[in-house]
Amino acid sequence: MGIGAASLGAEVTDRVAFVTGGSRGIGRATVLALVAGGHPVGFCYGSDEDGALSTTSQAVELGGAALGVRADVADPSAVDSALREVEGAFGRVTVLVNNAGAARDGLLVRMTDEQWQAVLQTNLTGAFNTIRRAVPGMMKARYGRIVNVSSVIGQVGGAGQANYAAAKAGLIGLTRSVARELASRNVTCNVVAPGPIDTAMTADMAPEWRSRAEDAVPLGRFGTAAEVAAVVAFLCSEAASYVTGALVPVDGGAGMGH
Repeated sequence: MGIGAASLGAEVTDRVAFVTGGSRGIGRATVLALVAGGHPVGFCYGSDEDGALSTTSQAVELGGAALGVRADVADPSAVDSALREVEGAFGRVTVLVNNAGAARDGLLVRMTDEQWQAVLQTNLTGAFNTIRRAVPGMMKARYGRIVNVSSVIGQVGGAGQANYAAAKAGLIGLTRSVARELASRNVTCNVVAPGPIDTAMTADMAPEWRSRAEDAVPLGRFGTAAEVAAVVAFLCSEAASYVTGALVPVDGGAGMGH
């Protein structure tokens, strides 16, 4: 069963959104940005039930509607079940944000098959699974917004992150293929590439790593989840109706020129 589902005080828009990895960080910020824009939002999470409850309660504070469902995006049947629950609560999903991600860093010569497969399955195959499941409804509605969250690492690479970089780069090819395939149905597909962002994951990094990361960013600081979510929300909006197949960096200039 899902976590929470508050009713909107105002008239509910028919642009129902679904966000993967919505229990914290960029995912939570995206859920809240979409709720603030008037969307009823379903989201899935892996194991962070407390985080999912927090996301839902914050959505309620904004006067919005949110429903959290536990699901592994690497499992097509779990994705189908999660979308069914959200559709049952809110209606057809026509806005999809693929944010769920995993990292299993390690030097290439020591990287295990499990490290490689786990990251590719969550970060790349997971996005494929949700897009494939949501697209038929978008095609019937002749409307859709899909945003995939990649990373600057997918463009510039990262030592010890061959699996993560490959998955995030793969999202760019997936995004542009989907954009071309579905443009005639009024479905757009774009990719956002964040740089170093202040999240629970980066907060646990060693101070020297954070210092090096900041030095690599022309703006000289980490970004915030809200800054990424604002760009995602724009790409999900009517204002972005003529934007598709785009790679939009939110990285403080770290990937400039790529």
